[in-house]
Amino acid sequence: MHPVELTALSTPELTARARELRDGAHGVRITFSPKVFIPLTRLCGDRCGYCTFATSPRSLEAPYLDEAQVLAVAEQGAAAGCHEALFTLGEDPERRYPQAAQWLRSRGYASTVDYLRAMCELVLTETGLLPHANAGAISAAQLAALRPVAPSQGMMVESLRDDLAAHRGAPDKAPARRLATLEAAGELSIPFTTGVLVGIGESEHDRVVALQAIADSHRRHGHVQEVIVQNFLPKAGTEMRDAAPCQAQDHQRAIAIARLVLDPSVHVQAPPNLTDVDGLAALVAAGVDDWGGVSPVTVDHVNPERPWPGLDRLRAATEAAGHALAPRLTVYPEFALEPERWLDPATRFPVLDRSDAQGLGRDDPGATWPERHEAAANVGTGAEVVQIGRRSTAWYSGADVHAPQLLPAPAHARGAVKDVLDAVASGEELGEDELVTLFGARGTQVAAVAEQADELRRQAVGDDVTFVVNRNINYTNVCTFRCTFCGFSKGPLSLNLRGKPYLLSLDDVAERAREAWQLGATEVCLQGGIHPSFDGDFYVDVARAVHEAVPDLHLHGFTALEVTEGARRLDEPLERYLLRLKDAGLRTLPGTAAEILDDEIRAILCPDKIDTEQWLQAHRAAHSVGLRSNVTIMFGSVEQPRHWARHLVRTRALQQETRGFTEFVALPFVHMAAPVYLKRGARRGPTWREVVLMHAVARIAYHGWIDNIQASWVKLGRSGAGQLLRAGVNDLGGTLMDENISRAAGAAHGQGLDVAAFAEVAAGAGRPAAQRTTLYERMPLPAALAPLG
Repeated sequence: MHPVELTALSTPELTARARELRDGAHGVRITFSPKVFIPLTRLCGDRCGYCTFATSPRSLEAPYLDEAQVLAVAEQGAAAGCHEALFTLGEDPERRYPQAAQWLRSRGYASTVDYLRAMCELVLTETGLLPHANAGAISAAQLAALRPVAPSQGMMVESLRDDLAAHRGAPDKAPARRLATLEAAGELSIPFTTGVLVGIGESEHDRVVALQAIADSHRRHGHVQEVIVQNFLPKAGTEMRDAAPCQAQDHQRAIAIARLVLDPSVHVQAPPNLTDVDGLAALVAAGVDDWGGVSPVTVDHVNPERPWPGLDRLRAATEAAGHALAPRLTVYPEFALEPERWLDPATRFPVLDRSDAQGLGRDDPGATWPERHEAAANVGTGAEVVQIGRRSTAWYSGADVHAPQLLPAPAHARGAVKDVLDAVASGEELGEDELVTLFGARGTQVAAVAEQADELRRQAVGDDVTFVVNRNINYTNVCTFRCTFCGFSKGPLSLNLRGKPYLLSLDDVAERAREAWQLGATEVCLQGGIHPSFDGDFYVDVARAVHEAVPDLHLHGFTALEVTEGARRLDEPLERYLLRLKDAGLRTLPGTAAEILDDEIRAILCPDKIDTEQWLQAHRAAHSVGLRSNVTIMFGSVEQPRHWARHLVRTRALQQETRGFTEFVALPFVHMAAPVYLKRGARRGPTWREVVLMHAVARIAYHGWIDNIQASWVKLGRSGAGQLLRAGVNDLGGTLMDENISRAAGAAHGQGLDVAAFAEVAAGAGRPAAQRTTLYERMPLPAALAPLG
């Protein structure tokens, strides 16, 4: 349908078409940006008939907020968990007010935009908040100057009518000027926000014309990330104080027309504070998929008489309308996930640092401050990292902060997530696309996925929460490989890095195995770096030394990388080499060295390591000679949910072939001392929602094939692991005396839990603890912990 013909449709038909298009493009997710509002200057070179933001110098203590004032507001926002610093200002105030020009000159700034650039840089550097610069109709050169300090920029088109009384005193609102800025932003690849103002004297046809112009510019450049459809409300003290407010139906029709005129990828926003909360459902029904910026700290300085709805009320209204609320960044995921095109090099890491795996904003409550380190120069193989400055209070894997409480919670699925869960309930095996859908669950959908996973857990293994008493023996931290996520391994001469490079002797390894047995361990886990002096027989000798020292101790050791490299150095077929290891005492292989089984991601995380097919082949070979193993995934660094789904599908296919995997272990990326993070190339690990979903979705994906889903208490802490017992997890792993690898990456947990602690975690979820062997045979608990009766 031609855009102009849309005006002939009835409102119900118009909004129904808009909803269908919105749901197809964006599902049930509605986003918002947690922000602070920084009114850099309320002076403006224009006089619009509806505006109370712009004022005169005599009404202000100073023409501009100074650096300290700007930073104070930004710090409040960062402490409150915001991601965005919205800079709003009048257009070109120095043109109209000598006081503004003098203030700028006295501080060494050539223009308002020059000062804006400096303040954006200050906020970005000191707080990590992402600036959104809303500087109006500015030149291409000014847009370009702001690009390195503001990931996104914006300017409302409002209307392309050139005869509106509302714009009579506003030369910057000339249509040609607004369109020139919009076009220049596209040519500069700037993620851009624009929009229309509904009810200032324009007709519905006029709105179509303005939206079509925006759509045309986006078609040329792909840069319009969101279009705000704002309803006019008259304000006392303005020329339009007696004008009629935008009618609700006109606003809803404008939203629907915007949705239908614009490319489906463009997000449509309506400010939630300009509509009463009980009217928000009608805006959702008209096609919005974003609420814009909502601040827990600052008022809407453009509409101070209209307070933001509280986040709880906004979430409740969104969920009541059948949708899920999710925080975003100043740039939408489509732009955040394509940084080479859309982001200046200077803003790529700040955006990444606040991103989740979908390119949305991290949603764990608490502050996210930029991490600074006293010593992090040698990050090729790890470093002695001492963090300085303000500490984040949000949850991260490995951090000494309790995980947010997501479970138990009300469970309700809608849309595509419900469709997938219905398929699971009917016994269908999920493919890659369906798994990606589950990884995108938000709000009450998360609990619905977890609930389904936990039901499958009950069916597969019952209520027992199992664990094994074991000890880690990391026999060397010297490694010739350069995995960018590893803070444990050292080069042979890296005495200046964390700890001293070491290599345990065979006697040392055997003695640690004896100690483990005497302390009640039934398993030792052997892992280490790939030492340059090793030949393949080293691993055979280690296995034999442990087995001869303690014949009944289960030897769980050597990753796919270690066995593949051992066989390669001996020029020996892998199956034959694995048989020699088995004869020497090896019983099972850990699934580590898997990281993400997708070579696109492995090229970043472990470029010189075995590839996806080599990992799969190593475990295929192990299973063929009677050695069981497990599946791991290290998630939360640089990959996306699509890569997680591929990992699950590929390992499930191997399990269907060999039946050799005993369990799945999800290992959240610990960022603190990881080289790839210190080099500003990775996220801060997964969010807690992503952790919950990883365990729950794995349970669903592997149902009928891998019965045991394990939570890594080392990376998640006891409280986090306990919460996952409601999301399909049935195993808590091992007591892990001497866990070193996670702690080397910065984890606060580790160094062992005792049997009583495991029983306590299980009891917290209302379930019994059960000690097991490596192969999941039950063992009696100590008498003091055994259940009565």
